[in-house]
Amino acid sequence: MTSHENTGTSGITGTSGTSGVTETDRFDDLLPATRRALLHHVATTQAQGRAPSLVAALVRNGRPVWAAGRGTVDGRDPDPEATQYRIGSITKSLIAVLVLRLRDEGLLDLGDPLGRHLDTPAGGEATVAQLLSHASGLAAESRGPWWERTAGELRPTPEDVFGERPQRHRAGELFHYSNTGYALLGALVGKLRGEHWYPVLRREVLLPLGMERTTYAPEAPYAEGLAVHPWADVVLPEPAADTGLMAPAGQLWSTAADLGRFAAFLMEGDERVLSAATLAEMRRPAVEPQNADWSASYGLGLQLIRVDGRVLVGHAGSMPGFVGAVLACPEEGLAAATLVNQTSMSEAVSLAARLVLTTAEAEPRIPEPWHPDADADLALLELTGPWYWGPRAMALRLGAGRTLELAPLAGGGARASRFRPEEDGTWTGLDNYFAGETLRVVRRADGSVSHLDLGSFVYTREPYAPEDAVPGGVAEGGWR
Repeated sequence: MTSHENTGTSGITGTSGTSGVTETDRFDDLLPATRRALLHHVATTQAQGRAPSLVAALVRNGRPVWAAGRGTVDGRDPDPEATQYRIGSITKSLIAVLVLRLRDEGLLDLGDPLGRHLDTPAGGEATVAQLLSHASGLAAESRGPWWERTAGELRPTPEDVFGERPQRHRAGELFHYSNTGYALLGALVGKLRGEHWYPVLRREVLLPLGMERTTYAPEAPYAEGLAVHPWADVVLPEPAADTGLMAPAGQLWSTAADLGRFAAFLMEGDERVLSAATLAEMRRPAVEPQNADWSASYGLGLQLIRVDGRVLVGHAGSMPGFVGAVLACPEEGLAAATLVNQTSMSEAVSLAARLVLTTAEAEPRIPEPWHPDADADLALLELTGPWYWGPRAMALRLGAGRTLELAPLAGGGARASRFRPEEDGTWTGLDNYFAGETLRVVRRADGSVSHLDLGSFVYTREPYAPEDAVPGGVAEGGWR
């Protein structure tokens, strides 16, 4: 046999009751036509790309719904759940999760220069955020022989990682992909945790997420890394070295199923590892778009690409003999992981995007049912409804957890923002123009609400209300 398809766990599991979802409302399994389209993508990519083997997995709404394998590994079908492949730079996203955990614990700030925490021969002036987003200006590659194909013993100290000119650009000047930068982030994790980064990763991230088949070195069954001759159907084994200090840039091995679990985490978060709010922070662009058509950017350890109007987040990875990708679309609740054991097969990355987009088009996401907020703070209802910034009509809505959302009533999204509540009774902007700005409710002497102060902008209940709240006052006589 040369192919294997798994359509995921079976199906209709919902029951009627307080959830508001009946059995006939729930569509967990993929439709047969969708499964066939996905398998066609996988089979075509494997055959035309001449991949010795290829595995793929699809996740929807946090659960695996489909997987497939084509080709052979040691004469058998590749198993998306069990067969390991080297994941290359997808390792970087896992390292980034560890760094964000350190930030959330208060052990560092993303604005800290690396040198505040780590004695390093290069990159000490770059901030942690710049290292995460490849804006540190450090060299792309390690000095010496091709690090991806040679043993880490050739680079036993940090000085051996960096050449005579480790800094290629000023820190923060531009996006410049840097494997050496992630070598430093792995060292940072080791320094602050007091042990090598991999056991920390396994304990704090991999095992809580159920990624038991993600390991530092290969564990059977695993695919052999192969190069395919460009002009003949013959293969050449690639080396699989322990890359030592460069390992945080691309060392790990994993399975399609494990990467599917990681993709679900990237969309939803997991309080045992990182909150949904921190994952949303990682998914935001941290550097300028990299393509002339603004179709690609980079967040905090995550690649972002825009395809057919949708933004996909995740990471691609390659090492000699291997290419893979994990891409998620939080808007659709969909993610895909692909892995091949073939050097320089970029089609494996575009395949992950096609699996997501094909499913999104064939089976649009069904929204969760609406329910009243049982925990709503009713005292905040007095803040909701229309407000005016001068003559500009805006609306304030109350969300779950005392959050607020400000949006224009018409004419586009200028000044629209979401706000989280703070303990002092104010709110902090989460996105767009008012990200990080403070929203205050200003009350009159009798306790009634006078206006909203948002980063010095005043919002009143009437357009240019004739009271002292409007900076500069209102023309005598009012509207005419």
